[in-house]
Amino acid sequence: MLLEVRDLHVFYGRIEALKGISFGVNQGEIVTLIGANGAGKTTTMRTISGVRTVAQGSIFFEGRDITGIAPHERVKLGICQAPEGRGIFPGMTVRENLEMGTYVRGGKDSQKSADLEHVFHLFPRLKERIDQNGGTLSGGEQQMLAIGRALMSRPRLLLLDEPSMGLAPMLIAQIFQIVRSINEEGISVLLVEQNATQALRAANRAYVLETGYVVKSGSGSELLDDPAVRAAYLGG
Repeated sequence: MLLEVRDLHVFYGRIEALKGISFGVNQGEIVTLIGANGAGKTTTMRTISGVRTVAQGSIFFEGRDITGIAPHERVKLGICQAPEGRGIFPGMTVRENLEMGTYVRGGKDSQKSADLEHVFHLFPRLKERIDQNGGTLSGGEQQMLAIGRALMSRPRLLLLDEPSMGLAPMLIAQIFQIVRSINEEGISVLLVEQNATQALRAANRAYVLETGYVVKSGSGSELLDDPAVRAAYLGG
């Protein structure tokens, strides 16, 4: 298993946000976490990336316990996140934002150029905007930039937190097609997404979070057909 989360407990002050969740991501999978606001999805992602402190439990990556490892060291291992809200640098150009994705791993200029061309192949719009400041991009373009920046670190596990948030339906479909393309290149994906239908269609496996607990799991298609999941998250 590429990523394994075991009995994870995380607090915000005295409030327990994650109450002993366990799940995993196999090599080559797309795994999605769905649930209502406040269920603990983003906290899970931030804890895996090392931004939140673990109170109890463990996180393993390729069999190695990374629970106490700093965030930048996790990036070096191959874990990178495109965060909720995109988190781009608005005063920096598209090129500069993308190059920030290579900061931790370093590398030769020729490698960075190859990585840029790879990102531009996935997101041709970014190449058109290469010298434009990130803050002047549309919402969809900023999401492309956030994902592209994460890809510049050459991740083995890509954490995507709400990639379709605030986007028009046509752009949502495009983003999910790109997620599939990234996965087909061999990058495993852990996806948090409010658009549960799209997320479950894309996912090999899925977990449902409610108030800090994993309450249901299965393949994406199984949960799409689950009456309780349909009633709670799919609109009927």
